[in-house]
Amino acid sequence: MTKTVAASTQDGRMSLMEHLIELRTRLIRSAIAIAIGAVVGWIAYEPVLSFLRQPLDDLASSPNVSAELQVFDPLEGFMLRVKMSAYIGIGLAMPFLLWQLWRFISPGLYQNERRYAAAFVASASVLFLLGAGIAYYTLPQALSFLQTVGGSDLYYQYTPEKYLLLIVYMMLAFGVGFEFPILLVFLQLVGVLTPRQLRDFRRFGIVIIFVAAAVITPSADPVSLFALALPMVLFYEVSIIIGRIVLRRRASAEALTES
Repeated sequence: MTKTVAASTQDGRMSLMEHLIELRTRLIRSAIAIAIGAVVGWIAYEPVLSFLRQPLDDLASSPNVSAELQVFDPLEGFMLRVKMSAYIGIGLAMPFLLWQLWRFISPGLYQNERRYAAAFVASASVLFLLGAGIAYYTLPQALSFLQTVGGSDLYYQYTPEKYLLLIVYMMLAFGVGFEFPILLVFLQLVGVLTPRQLRDFRRFGIVIIFVAAAVITPSADPVSLFALALPMVLFYEVSIIIGRIVLRRRASAEALTES
């Protein structure tokens, strides 16, 4: 065992047991970060609630839409605050979670590629926030479409859990969906995919993107579908360009090392 650990330390690789220990450590740290974020979320619940109500308030001018959120269960308010605090905690801890993810996968990369840690965390965090922001600002159009499909004879009034969890799930779905280029670039770095394969697979990739967007959007409306799918198609193309640049630099670095 000692020889295995020593060998793994010398060549930068880790044994299976070391990987499992590393994974456990990263998961514990991530859970602590989420718990701390959830405490902050519990305190900031009221301002966040007011912020998330705004898309519904924008639709309140319609005669058959109410901006009031009605509670019919004595425990609903408490459980809603618990769930919202947890989701806020995940959002606040996202940069730290991404950092822990990078630290876990970085041993499988080349030494010169491990310096991309800051770029990975920053770009992934920005993309997640961008996706969540697009989900938030397209929600009024999505709700308006759903209400139009339902018909003008219906009176729309939502419970806090139904409305707030819908918008939170939408923001999470868009945030995760916008991590798509990070995944594609990483798969190219580790050799699972190549830029040429992504180019040749482009048509099927676009179809898969639209299917995936339709599946992961909770509202299942065309507004949200296109708001998520079209940026993912753009990200698909961008990931090919980034992968080509990174792999070209890797080849140049290897050529210099051999010479």
